[in-house]
Amino acid sequence: MKNPFRSIRIFWGEMITELKKASWPSLKELRESTVVVLVAVLILGAFIGIADFSLFQVVNLFTDWVGG
Repeated sequence: MKNPFRSIRIFWGEMITELKKASWPSLKELRESTVVVLVAVLILGAFIGIADFSLFQVVNLFTDWVGG
């Protein structure tokens, strides 16, 4: 039977080796990317909120016409 701890140790070593090869952003790049993501989330959230409110109003209008 294979030793599971040996497999874990091999995996861990390979993972550390690959992470050292990765290109990590500088602090400035990280901040800039974070700002871009936050602005994009705010814009998308506003769009979805406005679209949801608008569609709700249209559906509400149609249901008032049909029901009343």
